[in-house]
Amino acid sequence: MHSLTVKSSLRATGLIWKSGTRTAGTANCAPSATAALTRKPGPSLVSDQPAWADSAHIPVLFQAVLSALAPQPGGRFIDATVGAGGHAAGVLAATAPHGQLLGLDRDPAALAVARERLSTYGERVRLVQASFADLAAIARAQGFVAVDGILFDLGLSSLQLADPSRGFSFQAEGPLDMRFEPTQDLTAADLVNELPVDDLAELLYQYGEERESRRIARAIVQARPIRTTRQLAAVVARAVGGRRGRIHPATRTFQALRIAVNDELAQLQAALPQAVALLRPGGRLAVITFHSLEDRIVKEFMRRESRDCICAPGLPVCVCGHTASLRLITRKPITPSAEEVQANPRSRSAKLRVAEKVGG
Repeated sequence: MHSLTVKSSLRATGLIWKSGTRTAGTANCAPSATAALTRKPGPSLVSDQPAWADSAHIPVLFQAVLSALAPQPGGRFIDATVGAGGHAAGVLAATAPHGQLLGLDRDPAALAVARERLSTYGERVRLVQASFADLAAIARAQGFVAVDGILFDLGLSSLQLADPSRGFSFQAEGPLDMRFEPTQDLTAADLVNELPVDDLAELLYQYGEERESRRIARAIVQARPIRTTRQLAAVVARAVGGRRGRIHPATRTFQALRIAVNDELAQLQAALPQAVALLRPGGRLAVITFHSLEDRIVKEFMRRESRDCICAPGLPVCVCGHTASLRLITRKPITPSAEEVQANPRSRSAKLRVAEKVGG
C-alpha cells in the first residue's frame, strides 16, 4: 500500500495528528481519567468459569458479567463482541427457554467458533459479522430494540492471539497483519513500513502510551522493510535496550498498531451512545476493558451520562439541557480475582464497568 494511501486511510479515521498535539500522560484520542481506579476483588474462580470452558477459551469475568446483566428467562440481550461465544452461552442458558441473543463480531473466524458453540440454542441466537460501530442499525434490522442488556468485551480474544497468521502476537512468527476484518485494506505492515517517522512516533505515543515512541519509530524506519511480528519485536527491543519490567518492550507498540489498524477507540466512542439508545429502562450496559485508553472512554461516558447537567464549571445556570440516561452500578471497576488471573493470565488487566438505563 502506497504511503499516501496509508495516510489517507488514517485521516479518514482520525489517526493522523498535527504536530505538537501531545499532552503528557494522556492520549488525545480519549477523555482523560478524573480519578485513580481502585481494584476490587472479582468473583471466585469456582463460580467464574463455566463448566464447558477449557484453558484456551475461558471468558473473562464470566460470573461477574452474568451478575451485572442479571439475565432472566425470556430476556433479550446483545453481545456486541461475541467472540467465541463464552459470555453469550451463559446469557442464553440463563434466559431459557425463550430468551434471545444477538451477537456481533468483526472477525469471521470468531463467528464460526461462536456459531458452532451456540448451535444448540437454535433460533434463539442470531450472529452477524459487523462492527459494533453499526450497532443501532444492525440491532433494529434484527428486531432487537428495548433490550435487557448489552455487553462489550473489548480487545483481543484468545483465539486471535493464538493464531500466528493473524499477526497480533510476537510470541510466534507471523505476518504484520492485525486486522479484525480480513477483508479490510489497512494492515500493521502498511503502518510500520510506510508512515513517516513523526506520524509513526505519534501513533505509538497516542495508542500505546509509549514513552520511547520517537526512539522506537526511528529504529523502525531505519530497519525497514519489516515484515514479521518477531522481526518488529526485535527491532523495538533493541531500540529500548531489552526487557523492561513485567512486559515485553514491544507490547505497547503492538497495542498501538492494533488499535490504529482497527480504529478501535473511535468505534467504541461511536457504539456506546447507540447501546444506551437500544436499552429498555432498567436495562444494563456492561463493558470489559483491557487497557487505560478504553477504560477512560467508558468511564467518562458512563460518568457523563449519569449526570443531568454537563455544563462547564462556573456557569450560574444550566444551559446544556442534558438529562441523565444512565445510573452507575459500579462506581469502581470490577476486576478479576487472583485465582482467575492465575488460571487465565489474559484477564489480569480486565476491568468491568456497569450502568443501568434510566428514564421512560
